[in-house]
Amino acid sequence: MFNFFAEKENRQGNSFVIADGDYNHIVNVLRMKQGETFLVSCEGVSNLCKITEIYTASLVAEIIEENFNDTSLPVKLFLFQGLPKGDKMELVIQKAVELGVEEIIPVEMENCVVKLDDKKKKSKQTRWQAISESAAKQSKRNSIPVVSSVVTYKQAVIRAKEMDAFLVPYECADGMAATKSALLSLKKGMNVGIFIGSEGGFAPKEIELARENNGKIISLGKRILRTETAAITALSMLMLYAETELSDD
Repeated sequence: MFNFFAEKENRQGNSFVIADGDYNHIVNVLRMKQGETFLVSCEGVSNLCKITEIYTASLVAEIIEENFNDTSLPVKLFLFQGLPKGDKMELVIQKAVELGVEEIIPVEMENCVVKLDDKKKKSKQTRWQAISESAAKQSKRNSIPVVSSVVTYKQAVIRAKEMDAFLVPYECADGMAATKSALLSLKKGMNVGIFIGSEGGFAPKEIELARENNGKIISLGKRILRTETAAITALSMLMLYAETELSDD
């Protein structure tokens, strides 16, 4: 079933008015007709809707069932991703959204090969946010995860310090005991920040700064992972634990 997003102002009584790009996609690309159903996510709530009217530039979709499909995790995951080369960030964002991340924060780190000026940062953020929206539609998320503006490593640590858990997968971490402990410490409703280094990995002083600010150094196993693999692995691990151990289902 297809999933679309709407703003609060698009709701009129027990229906949503769909226009612009989503209207074009529903009517001209998917060629949906009156009576057909799809999901509309609004303000973090998924609604099962049925098309009741189709006009020249808009359509009306009546809500059949509210709170139809809650795809959110029992914890909120915040991915602090070191800027990677090429289009790897696009892959990371796509998969992070599919895995349930709440927000993606691109981070400038000492070993980042990529250096972005202010203009490039803005254009990249716009592109990355569009990828997040597309992935959210595909994976039937209840909301579109935000891709924030690029921040410095210090800014990222300051933000992560205030979260309930601040995890840093590091290739030099010793064994999986700390990883297991970090997972077992998670509770429903927590905000969990997870840092992923760029291709060059973390600089030693970055690891020390994380430690000084409540960061838990963990391992993702004995193998050295590429930055995009590390992000997907860490989020998959957290998603699986949250879904199996913390979910009410």
